Amino acid sequence: LLFLVFVIYPFIQGGFLSLTNWNGYSQSYKMVGLKNYVRLFTDGNVGTAFLNTLIYGFGSTLLQNVLGLALALFLNGKFRGRSVLRTVIYLPVMIAPLIMGYVMYFFFSYNRGAINDIVLALGGQMVDWMASGPRAVAIMTVVNALQFVGVSMVIYLAGLQGTNPELEEAAELDGASKWQIFWNVTLPQLKPTTFFVIIMLTIASFKVYDQMYMITQGGPGNATMTLVYYIYNVAFVNTPKYGYASAVSMVLFVLVLFVTIIQFKGSSSND
Repeated sequence: LLFLVFVIYPFIQGGFLSLTNWNGYSQSYKMVGLKNYVRLFTDGNVGTAFLNTLIYGFGSTLLQNVLGLALALFLNGKFRGRSVLRTVIYLPVMIAPLIMGYVMYFFFSYNRGAINDIVLALGGQMVDWMASGPRAVAIMTVVNALQFVGVSMVIYLAGLQGTNPELEEAAELDGASKWQIFWNVTLPQLKPTTFFVIIMLTIASFKVYDQMYMITQGGPGNATMTLVYYIYNVAFVNTPKYGYASAVSMVLFVLVLFVTIIQFKGSSSND
């Protein structure tokens, strides 16, 4: 019942609104058919937002998986202080993305930003870190990955607890190196865990908004715009266009669905 009320119904309502010209507050609207979807193909902002979403989503997911697995392997060992380290690495996850965005804005700001202050102290020249679209997207990708790497670390730690240590011991007795044991014994056992982490983090990264709002607000120009931020702009900023924003949201839904299906197919074929 909850799924029907909070997921299925809003999705159907969004699909219906995407066929209208509703502005979000008037009592009347007109059905426009597929005009909103046709408009998507001529809207350069949608293309930019779509590409940035892919770069941000896949880049963030890749970094979080690699770093999360590396940290999990390290913190799965027995040494003094590992619980403290686990806590420290996971702490950023508990910070709201909006707050993290504000903190990162303080670091990367051109005027009196912490990084530029360090650069000036070392005798260098200030850099406008967010003036370049590709550089700003790369920075935001890294920021998101570092904030939520604790999520993948915890899930991989749980996965490592479920691996069979006897297989690793047998491989070690056979003369396998640590890398060979990891690649041929440990990693295959983590396949279900890896699949879950990739699905979860990819979908989460595709829906980025808070950090974007605080750090770049889609700028410079619209160079760092993502689909979710563009949906917000179309629906709430300037002249609201809920119908068109709903059409863009359908594009985001199809993107997430397509990526999820591909990942499911890949996981099934590997099994």
